[in-house]
Amino acid sequence: MSEQAAPQSSAPSEPASGDNHLDPMKLAAAAMRLLAEDPRFKVGEAEIRGQSYRVFENAPSSLVGLFEFGASHGDRDFIIYGDETLSFQAAWDEARRFANGLKATYGIGKGDRVGIAMRNYPEFCLAYMGIVSLGAIVVPLNAWWKTEELEYAVRDSGVQKIVVDAKRLNLLKPIRERDGLTLILAREDGEGADARFEEIAAAGDARTPEADIDPEDDFCIVYTSGSTGNPKGVVLTHRGAVNALLSWGFLATAVTEARGGISLFGDNPGILLGIPLFHVTGTHAIFLLSLLIGRRVAMVYKWDAKEACALIRKHELTNFVGVPAQSFELMDAAGPEGLPSLMDIGSGGAKRPPEHVKRLKDKFAKANPSSGYGLSETNAIGAIASLADYQRKPDSAGKPVPPLTDIKIVGDNGDCAIGEVGEVWIRSAANFRGYHNLPEETAKAITPEGWFRTGDLGKFDEEGFLYIVDRIKDLIIRGGENISCLEVEGHAYAHGDVAEACVFAVPDDVLNERVGLVVYAKEGMKIDPQHLRDFMAKDLADFKVPERIWVSPAQLPRLGTAKFDKITIKRLALQQPPHLKA
Repeated sequence: MSEQAAPQSSAPSEPASGDNHLDPMKLAAAAMRLLAEDPRFKVGEAEIRGQSYRVFENAPSSLVGLFEFGASHGDRDFIIYGDETLSFQAAWDEARRFANGLKATYGIGKGDRVGIAMRNYPEFCLAYMGIVSLGAIVVPLNAWWKTEELEYAVRDSGVQKIVVDAKRLNLLKPIRERDGLTLILAREDGEGADARFEEIAAAGDARTPEADIDPEDDFCIVYTSGSTGNPKGVVLTHRGAVNALLSWGFLATAVTEARGGISLFGDNPGILLGIPLFHVTGTHAIFLLSLLIGRRVAMVYKWDAKEACALIRKHELTNFVGVPAQSFELMDAAGPEGLPSLMDIGSGGAKRPPEHVKRLKDKFAKANPSSGYGLSETNAIGAIASLADYQRKPDSAGKPVPPLTDIKIVGDNGDCAIGEVGEVWIRSAANFRGYHNLPEETAKAITPEGWFRTGDLGKFDEEGFLYIVDRIKDLIIRGGENISCLEVEGHAYAHGDVAEACVFAVPDDVLNERVGLVVYAKEGMKIDPQHLRDFMAKDLADFKVPERIWVSPAQLPRLGTAKFDKITIKRLALQQPPHLKA
């Protein structure tokens, strides 16, 4: 699985009791009424890359329309960071000043690529909106990457202007000259920046930039780890993002109506942003969706469960979306007083263990756990499970998000029957345009009919619930972060004593998976696991560094194709304690 997002609710297939009850007949009636009578959700058709797709006919032509709509919430609180608060209007004004400052200072305009490499700060959101409003393409860079990883994405995407914090400034300075970078420092103090965010914003005014943006223009390149080693740049369009966000808005509106006016967001909605903004879960399901629904966003620089609980209580936040490990930690950190303002506890990035779902409901009686399935390639949209559905079927990814998203299961002989396992294919106007600079990978991933082949194995049950059961791609998902086994193996082989290396996922109750590594030494050499781990940590992001290392006394078993027999290697390794457990 890749990115997941869980901002809304799906429809239960049978009545349930308590505050999580939703009559499926009422939901269907509400959805039909909205489609027939509400012009915001009128569905039409559009030709996208040679294929016809369902779209919201009256949707804004670009994300700028969403930004303008967000500003209509006026002086209501939007971004909360520490003691600072920005209203919806103030945030849009500052974003436009930064946009116009970028244009005046550097000539940034339509089609130019501008990076953001920083931890969660308000300036991330402001820069994001400003860059996109110019018709430029925003490139969020993983803030956990180190210099080598950052340089790959910088060169692949072609960005030259990057908004950074102090740590990313220092990581990028060694490559600044040879890659022609201009580094714009935000918020923090640091040496050697080319400009400051505040200076750029001061050079512009708060008018909406004049940019002729087409719905099919690119707005973002977001990097996701693939099975081939280097991360792949997922190219997203304005139309794709807008239709994903409006799909969530449609479902939320239908659920509220079907529940007699009871919203999952509450009367004064607020959400904790405790996951990185360089992922689509953070940008789409939390940040951008909050512009649409008028929701406060309380940001944390770094995840800390106790701080998260304090912020939820202080600001009476109603929603939480995070990777399963975070909601698991909330249960312990909340203490006996709990988190009474919470109404929905969403999960994305990986599948929750089913037993966690019951524990969450027991711990937070007023809140309903929810979960969703989506990917970077789909603008985070796919399937959603919440309310009674999620309690009944905690191992399900939910049902496809209406009214634009189609999901099917495909096997070697075509479409699979109910209960049969095959590859999960998704088709909607929200799908990505392709992988940047990777035409062959794009052709493999997107069928001529417009279906995206996710690389995940899944099945549908008789009620239409999707289950993700395995992955075709050789990836590890650690706490919601995708990790390429091939990339980690490559860094193991860079150590002079390693002859063979095999990386695989080690199951973990908290992080879902951890990185496991089995190595075999070159003849006459001896591998020290801690030394090997320290060596790999020099150039790998911390979350990618192996946490369980086994040193094999014999060559690793192989298949008839001469490839490593990873299934056997993993099984044998897990039967014995690792030589290193970090």
